[in-house]
Amino acid sequence: MPTLNWIGKEAVVNHDKEVPFRLLRKVKSASVGDNSQNLIIHGDNLEALKALMPYYVGKIKCIYIDPPYNTGNEGWVYNDKVNSPKIKKWLGKVVGGQSEDLCRHDKWLCMMYPRLKLLKDLLSTDGVIFISIDDNEHCNLKQAMDEIFGEENFVTTIIWQKKYAPSNDAKYFSNTHDFIICYAKNKENEDFKINLLARTEKQDARYKNPDNDTRGPWKPSGMDAKTYSVAYDFEIITPSGRRVIPPKGSSWRFGKNKFKEMISDNRIWFGKDGSNVPAIKRFLSEVQQGIVPTTIWYGEDVGFTDEASKIVKEIFSESFTPFNNPKPVRLIKHILQVSTKPNDLILDSFAGSGTTGHAVLDLNKEDGGNRKFILVEMEDKIAKDITAERVKRAIKKYDYKDGFEYCELDKPLFDEKGQIEETCEFNQFATYIYFTETQTNIDKNKIEKNFIGEHSDTEFYLIYKEKDKNILTKSFLSKLRKNKNKKIVYADKNYLDENELLKYNILFKQIPYEVKVY
Repeated sequence: MPTLNWIGKEAVVNHDKEVPFRLLRKVKSASVGDNSQNLIIHGDNLEALKALMPYYVGKIKCIYIDPPYNTGNEGWVYNDKVNSPKIKKWLGKVVGGQSEDLCRHDKWLCMMYPRLKLLKDLLSTDGVIFISIDDNEHCNLKQAMDEIFGEENFVTTIIWQKKYAPSNDAKYFSNTHDFIICYAKNKENEDFKINLLARTEKQDARYKNPDNDTRGPWKPSGMDAKTYSVAYDFEIITPSGRRVIPPKGSSWRFGKNKFKEMISDNRIWFGKDGSNVPAIKRFLSEVQQGIVPTTIWYGEDVGFTDEASKIVKEIFSESFTPFNNPKPVRLIKHILQVSTKPNDLILDSFAGSGTTGHAVLDLNKEDGGNRKFILVEMEDKIAKDITAERVKRAIKKYDYKDGFEYCELDKPLFDEKGQIEETCEFNQFATYIYFTETQTNIDKNKIEKNFIGEHSDTEFYLIYKEKDKNILTKSFLSKLRKNKNKKIVYADKNYLDENELLKYNILFKQIPYEVKVY
């Protein structure tokens, strides 16, 4: 396989391994509801993805990202030239002096490569990733994905019609489409599949029942075959007495005996007056109850860009135009419909205006699902005021049942080698343990001595003062709350016997001083 190379590749190809594991810190004032497993994270998406690894590695069913297209256009709020101060600073730190020599395509690949590697690790074995892109980086992205995911896991390239009307001021051609490339984590995994789409009313309306057949609606299908067979070339006499032979050079699909069986079973239609060329009756009840998705998605089916802009304006205000090309909710819902089940987890690490979160909530309301989303947005002025605010307003406007937890990236808990930081404090460990157990963020106001929180009738306790010297003993039993709830206690060692653990409904777990390095 040809190798993709660019200036700076050596510095970033394994950079995902060098990123430390950071904590997530809940911002309650920017969150909606309590204990939601939906997350909106503000921070560098490279660090955010690494922060998610201990909890979500191998658990994400569907990833959708809409990264910068790298068009060279810097005239709008979501900088599309991979030239933002944060990315420039990161490139200088990771790539070093070479960063000043990078062309915009080098920069884009340096930015994307380690992020794509972490995204792959987060995907479940039957998971799938969809990436929106245009001509500026399509070829580079495809080669990078072949390298990271394996070209054998390439599924398809989808063409999305983003505009209906042509741009008459275009210099050469009016660009009316974007690409969405699709890769599986492992296409050979027996659990990986693309879902069939529901049949539409328009498609079902093609089936009629002019003869009141008890098997229900049907539509006629031609009886002639594309390949010729002497055995299937015979004359048919219709009920009206008309003599019919196959079209010149072809034959029927089956022989005389099979034809007689189908006549007996009322599966041949000669028209209302019995004089039509015979046709096979295809019953709606017998056709595949779903449609295989195609690789061309028309705007009238999944939404145009201007539809997306209209929805954002409806949620904020008519004068609110921070994004030139937001994605339609219907487009993301279509992706979720072909790739997820009702309880799956969806990730978008270039969250922008928050369309993915909106789409997840909307689809859940439509089909009764319980999908969860994780959104990551880097830009300071966008994460809280646009991404989270859009989802928050959508929840209220459309009466969605779920909320979300808004998080900031906190200081590192584990270093890049997976070892606990020496400066780790009680609250840091409590935050990590609580999120590991519940996939929700701790409310630090509810921490009371060793009690760090409760979730779904389970209480969590942490015994921690100094590394390797934290012991669960009988004296600790008096600190437990007096109820029948299950109690999970983290410590270094357990000196209680099985009867005592059972009596107080305690599950002992060892404090994790390291995490697996991904």
